[in-house]
Amino acid sequence: MLSKEKISSLIKNPIEVLVYDTVTSTNDIAKDLCKKTEKCILVAAEGQTNGRGRQGKNFFSPKGSGLYFSIVFNSDSPAFELTGITCAVGVACARAIKKLTSLDAKIKWVNDIYIDDKKVCGILVQSVNERGIVKKLIIGVGINVSTIDFPEDIKSIAASLGREVDRNILAAEITNNISDLIFEDPAKYICEYKELSNVIGKDIKYLKDNLWHEAHAVDIDGKGGLVVLENGEQITLTSGEITVRFPLK
Repeated sequence: MLSKEKISSLIKNPIEVLVYDTVTSTNDIAKDLCKKTEKCILVAAEGQTNGRGRQGKNFFSPKGSGLYFSIVFNSDSPAFELTGITCAVGVACARAIKKLTSLDAKIKWVNDIYIDDKKVCGILVQSVNERGIVKKLIIGVGINVSTIDFPEDIKSIAASLGREVDRNILAAEITNNISDLIFEDPAKYICEYKELSNVIGKDIKYLKDNLWHEAHAVDIDGKGGLVVLENGEQITLTSGEITVRFPLK
């Protein structure tokens, strides 16, 4: 079971921890709570009825078999690049999974953690802005810990950690890693992000203006953008959706 007391005891920075049974999504709860307090908050839940990922997609969140949580950090900067922040969170999650399970966690640009070519973790970073200034960062993480039965539309691409792991320890480890990384210069984690990438060197498709484009991923730039070659032209993607599951002609 998730435990407010255990997670709190393992987090090194002052963050208020709240644990729920079932919520629509932890990001929804966190977004509502951050309007009422200036504290840093961690919202965790046993299950979500409307877990969300990037691009408006749902994140399958059955009760008791996953780790679903969101953290609110205060900010006062116009300079945040959400792609870079998401990269930092990806590194934080991959580090924690490797440490606690010894699994070879890889990152699919920009926000998914994969093991053996199947997704085990999704990340959603949102911000609360006031007059062009980022005042709050809301970082959502969903991990399939022991989930077995996935819906038909994702069962071929989704997987779980498949290891005995205390979800409280995993939540705290990720939170501590995020705290260490997100306010750092991206140069301090982008190299590690690149080493963890399962995209660089592969043929991909990316979605732009509702059209799929074919390209080849060649690098991650200093701000977390994906550098691709398309028809001989080098392009840097700063957001969007990509897939590597298709053969280029």
